[in-house]
Amino acid sequence: MTVDGAALFLSLKVSAAATAISISVGLPLAWLSARRRVVLRPLFDGLLLMPLVLPPTVLGYYLLVALGPRSPLGIAIHTVLGHSLVFTWQGAAVAAAAVSCPLLLLTARAAFASIDPDLLSAAQQLGANELQAVWFVALPLARRGITAGIVLAFARALGDFGATLMVAGDIPGVTRTMPLAVYDAYYGTSGGSALGLVLLLTAVAFVVAGAAGWLGATSSVLQRREHRSL
Repeated sequence: MTVDGAALFLSLKVSAAATAISISVGLPLAWLSARRRVVLRPLFDGLLLMPLVLPPTVLGYYLLVALGPRSPLGIAIHTVLGHSLVFTWQGAAVAAAAVSCPLLLLTARAAFASIDPDLLSAAQQLGANELQAVWFVALPLARRGITAGIVLAFARALGDFGATLMVAGDIPGVTRTMPLAVYDAYYGTSGGSALGLVLLLTAVAFVVAGAAGWLGATSSVLQRREHRSL
């Protein structure tokens, strides 16, 4: 029973990059949607959550069209980076971020929404602007819920298959992540062991799910304690 080390390393790299993208995009959107009045909220929520319900291959197709070398976005990316994102590990990270970001957004939004508004008002009455209130009050209070969302986003990115395959392909040593390696090993195209990869991914999923569940369960309890201490 062997494990494809290159696929494991690439999966961790792609998942870390996808999680960073999800944090940079998902946290601001979570804050805005939790604390601001949003025009046409059902439409806004539908667009944010659509990646969770779309088949990954369909989402990957949209990304492939959007990032393709002939699209305006693809041309702009090529101008900045000097190459296209299609069939690269960076493209795999973008695809993985697209499917994992909604998980972080939903969890972080719930954590932000559970904060007592009086605490934020008190911070602003003491002279803090909104950014300072978010940084020094909201983020510390919501940190466990946000951390649970980050863990879930990382796990979802680690397990993505369809969107990554559509955007980045299945190139050994370049874009072949663990889920793709499992597929290739099972059907005998790579000569590796599917069982070893499956067991490793199962163990990672178990640990991540347990950590996310523990963080989610303790978040509300600790927030109530912190509210009383402030």
